[in-house]
Amino acid sequence: MNSLRLIALFAAIFLACSAQADEGMWTFDAFPTAKVKQVYGSAPDQAWLDHVRASAVRLTGGCSASVVSKDGLVFTNNHCVQACSQALSTDQNDYVKNGFLATDRSQERKCPGQQAEIVTSITDVTERVQTAIGSKTGEALVKARDAAIADIESQSCTDQAIERCQVVTLFGGGQYKLYRYRKYSDVRLVYAPEYQAAFFGGDPDNFNFPRYAIDGAFLRLYENNKPITAKDHLTWNPRPPKTGEVTYVVGNPGSTERLYTQAQLGFLRDVALPRTELLLSEWRGRLIGSMEGDAEKTRTGADQLFGVENSFKARYGQWQALLDPDFADKLAANEKELRVKISADPALKVKIGDPWAEIETAVQAYRSFYGSYTWLERRAGTGSELFDYARALVRAAQERTKPDAERLPEYTESRLPLLKKQITDERPIYPWLEEMDLAMWLSKTREHLTVDAPQVKRLLGKESPEELANRLVAGTKLADAAIRKALFEGGMTAIQASTDPLIQFVLKTDPEARALKERYRAEYDGPVTAAQSRLAQARFAIYGNDIYPDATFTLRISYGAVKGWTYQGTTIAPATVFGGYFERATGAQPFNLPPKLAAAEGKIDKSRVLDFVTTNDITGGNSGSPVIAADGSVIGAAFDGNIHSLGGAFGFDPVLNRTVVVSTGAIEEALTNIYPAPALLKELHAK
Repeated sequence: MNSLRLIALFAAIFLACSAQADEGMWTFDAFPTAKVKQVYGSAPDQAWLDHVRASAVRLTGGCSASVVSKDGLVFTNNHCVQACSQALSTDQNDYVKNGFLATDRSQERKCPGQQAEIVTSITDVTERVQTAIGSKTGEALVKARDAAIADIESQSCTDQAIERCQVVTLFGGGQYKLYRYRKYSDVRLVYAPEYQAAFFGGDPDNFNFPRYAIDGAFLRLYENNKPITAKDHLTWNPRPPKTGEVTYVVGNPGSTERLYTQAQLGFLRDVALPRTELLLSEWRGRLIGSMEGDAEKTRTGADQLFGVENSFKARYGQWQALLDPDFADKLAANEKELRVKISADPALKVKIGDPWAEIETAVQAYRSFYGSYTWLERRAGTGSELFDYARALVRAAQERTKPDAERLPEYTESRLPLLKKQITDERPIYPWLEEMDLAMWLSKTREHLTVDAPQVKRLLGKESPEELANRLVAGTKLADAAIRKALFEGGMTAIQASTDPLIQFVLKTDPEARALKERYRAEYDGPVTAAQSRLAQARFAIYGNDIYPDATFTLRISYGAVKGWTYQGTTIAPATVFGGYFERATGAQPFNLPPKLAAAEGKIDKSRVLDFVTTNDITGGNSGSPVIAADGSVIGAAFDGNIHSLGGAFGFDPVLNRTVVVSTGAIEEALTNIYPAPALLKELHAK
C-alpha cells in the first residue's frame, strides 16, 4: 500500500475543484485558452480547434480516432479494431493473431456494428431541459428530462441517414449540451498488426510503462459504397516526439467520477467496486479454463478475455485508490472546502440547500436494491450477445408502441438507427462462449439473490443454470442476422408471435428487470440529478467557468507535454525504442515476438521511437485519440495510461499520471519494414 499511498498523495494535491496544471478533459466550446497560454506560452486559435474537432472521430464500442487522409483514412488503436478483426476472422484466417492488411481498397472489409461519428456542432440546451424539469423530483423529474431530451434530439436531426443528435448531461445535470454528429455507418478495416506486436507484454505490461507495442490500426469511412472525401483531416507526421513539447489529446473519454460526493464514492469503494472485481475475477477464470488447450476457443474467446482482464486491472486500481487513507482524506477535505465556501454565502446556501444529504439518501435507497438491479438489469446476460439481442429486440418492440417522449432513452427515434444497425449487422456467434456467459450469469444471480428468491425461480424454473443456458443457446435462431432483422422490423406483432426460446425467456423475465430499471431512475437517478444540478450551480458561482465536467464519452481536448517521471528514486524516460522489443523478449507468452515482427528484425531501425508518454489527462474511451503537436499534425495515438493513472477516475496527478502513446513513427516503421504497405504510406504522405 505504500506505493499506492504515494500515488494518492500526489493526486490529492491536485484535486481542487479549480483545475490545476495539465488537468482537465475540456469540452470544445469551453477550451481554457488563457490557462494553456499561461502554462505553455501559446494556445490554439479557434481555426485550429475547429479543424481538429472536424477531424476527430468517435467509434461505437468505446474508442476514439482521427481522420488522417482526404480519402477518409482513420487512425486508431489496434485494440479498438480487435472486435472487427475477430468478427472477420475464421479458423482459416485469424486476423487478430496474424494481422490484416488490405493491399488495395477492394480488400477493405466492413466492420459489423461499427459506426463512426464526427461532431459538427455543440449547442447549449440547458435552459430548455431545466425548464422542462422545473421543480419536479424523482420519477417525474426523470420523465420530464428524458422527454425534453427526446424532443430536442428528434427536432434537431431530421436526416437520420447521415446525422445523429445526442443531448449530453454534464456536471450531473448542471448543463445539457446538444452534440450534432455527421455519422458514417460503413466503416471498413484497412490495417491491423499482429496482436502480439500490438499487445506485447500482455496483461503484466498493461497500464505500465516502459511499453513496447505497435498499438495502431487504420479504418476507412465509406458512403454509398465509396470512400468519403474528407474536408478536414489531420496531417500525418512520423517524427519522434520532443521532450517538453506541448501535446493535445482529442478524443472521447468514457467516464470519470471526480465530481462525486463522499456518499457516492463510499458506495463505489464499499459495494460496487469490490463486487465488480469478484465477478471479473471469476469470469476471467472461467474463460481461461474453457480456452486452455483448445485452439479454436482460444481464438474465439480472446477478445472477451482481453476486455475482462483490462476491466479487472482498471477497476482494481480505482478501488485501491479509494481505499488509500491519504487519498480518501483529501477527497473528504475537498468536499468540506466546497461546503464551507457555500456556507460563507448565505444567499447561495439558501439556493443550494443540502444536496449532499439528498444524494446520501438516494445512495442508501440504491443500496437496498443494488443486488437485484445488478443481476437482473445492469449485468443481465454477462457478456452474452444472444441475450443482448433478445432483450434489445423485445424492448425496442415494446418501446416503439409508445410516443417518443415516453420511451426509455435507449429506444427514442434518434437512437434507433444505431441500435438497428448493431442488431442487424452480421457477425459471428460462438455457441460455447454464449453458453458459458449465460450459465455464469444465471449461477451468479442464483448465488447472490438466493435460490428461494422469486426472481431466481422465474429465471430458472426447474433447470440448473447450465441446463437452461444450453437449452437457450441450442434452440435460439438469433445468431442469424436475417431473423434478427425480421423481428426488429416486425415490431410487437413479430415478437409476440415468435417461438424463439430466448425471445420467450426475455418476455417472461424482463418485466421485473424493467421495474428495477424504473426504480433506479426514480429513487437514484432523479434525486441525484436534482442535487448535482444545484452543486454545479454552486461550483460555477464559486469557481467561475474554470472547471470541466466529468467525462461522458463525448468529444474533449486535454493539453500536456511529453515528459517522463521519477518514482521512488527511479527516473522513467519519456520514450521507448524498437530495440526494446528484442531486449525484452523471452520467447514465452506474453513476451514472445510474433512471427512477422521477429522475421523483420534485420530491417527494423531499432533506435526509432516506439511508444512515449505525456502529461495529458485522459481516461478509458480515449483509446485511439490522436496526440497532436502544436502545429496541428498527429504524432501518435493514445492507447493506455500508466499504473499511477488508474486513480484518475477521481482525480488527476500531474506528477505521476501519464498517457501512453504509440508514435506515428512506429506505425511508419511497421508499414515500411514489418508489414509493407506502400500504398498506405503514399496515402498518408499525400499533399
